[in-house]
Amino acid sequence: MISGLILVSIFFLLVLLNVPIGFAIGLATLAALGSIMPFDPATTTMAQRMVAGLDSFTLLAIPFFILSGYLMGAGGVASRLINAAKGMIGALPGGLAVVNIISCMLFGSVSGSAVAATSAIGSFMVPAMKKEGYDAPFAASVTTSASILGLLIPPSNVMIVYAVAAGGVSIGALFLAGYGPGIIAGLALIIAAILVARRAGYPVSERVSLAESLAALGPAVPSIAMLLVVVGGIVSGLFTATEASAFAVVYSLALGIFVHREMRWSELPGIIVKSAETTGIVLFLIAASTGMAWMLAYSGMPGAIADALLTISDNPLILLLVINVILLVVGAFLDITPAILIFTPILLPVAVALGISPVHFGMILIFNLSIGLCTPPVGTVLFVGAAVGGTKVAAMVRPMLPLYAAMLLALAATTAFPALSEALPRLFGMM
Repeated sequence: MISGLILVSIFFLLVLLNVPIGFAIGLATLAALGSIMPFDPATTTMAQRMVAGLDSFTLLAIPFFILSGYLMGAGGVASRLINAAKGMIGALPGGLAVVNIISCMLFGSVSGSAVAATSAIGSFMVPAMKKEGYDAPFAASVTTSASILGLLIPPSNVMIVYAVAAGGVSIGALFLAGYGPGIIAGLALIIAAILVARRAGYPVSERVSLAESLAALGPAVPSIAMLLVVVGGIVSGLFTATEASAFAVVYSLALGIFVHREMRWSELPGIIVKSAETTGIVLFLIAASTGMAWMLAYSGMPGAIADALLTISDNPLILLLVINVILLVVGAFLDITPAILIFTPILLPVAVALGISPVHFGMILIFNLSIGLCTPPVGTVLFVGAAVGGTKVAAMVRPMLPLYAAMLLALAATTAFPALSEALPRLFGMM
């Protein structure tokens, strides 16, 4: 337990000192290892654990999905999804805000990245909303809150990370489980945006005919089709998640160059370099977090925390409320990938002891930590949204409040009703 306390104390100290999260995890783990063994064996053990953490065929899907997301972003997908959403629901109160939310959901799901969705959709939608008379902080807040929904709607890299951390939970089951919470969260944000828009008197776009709506939807069909092929192929057993990610790369490349014709071959090296940089960051976080999770398990701290939580109450809903609060706080300070790797082995045994399936708990965990991405003080997506919207984070706090409330209500529904997560996996025989 002493080594565990050393690890946690040094980790939070380094985070407070603004040390990059990957280095904070690695240095804290090394310090904890150094308290129980000499320095040389400690560094060797850490290196072995980091390598072992990356030695997984399943994790190969992550760099492919990251590359696919960059290819989608460069291939004109964002503008087509926006036009399709605008043609279908742009005439609603707060129509452009609703278009923004749906576009972020769709692009976030095809790219698998909340940051990519914020950048790609925000660069189109925030200027359009400001031109229509929307306040910049509200426009940026809508983009920021909606972008995290792509982490719940597959294909999602963080679901793959959770599957590995949870010890082999079916990725296909997790992908199917994400639709319920993701759609509920999207509807909650849409309702909140409409209410805010009506109260503020934001303009309503002109209504378009059915023919114009279908004409706008057509160019977006190839992009949406990738979701059906990737998820459908995994669920049907046609290919694994890793094979599906490789297919997504080929599909995205063909879409950008031959179908949309908005990407040139000369852009490909730059896109590959960007995806390699992102992949390196993500995999380093996974490797370092794997070492930390092993050290925590060795110290016995996860078991002690689990036992302490189980003594709080016999009511599963009360314990789930406590877990949600813990995860919301964690998400405000930790990036989602290391948070999943560190807290899954701590909290999953508690959830299983309460009779909660690993699939349902995975949705609760990912939903909580996704909200943390747009929560100060460390919310990555929040800062990207402010930059894209040309506003300040402080100015976004007030317009974010009703959107936070909507996300928390959707989280409460996801937590209280397991069927939202489990209905589709059970329907397809994956649970």
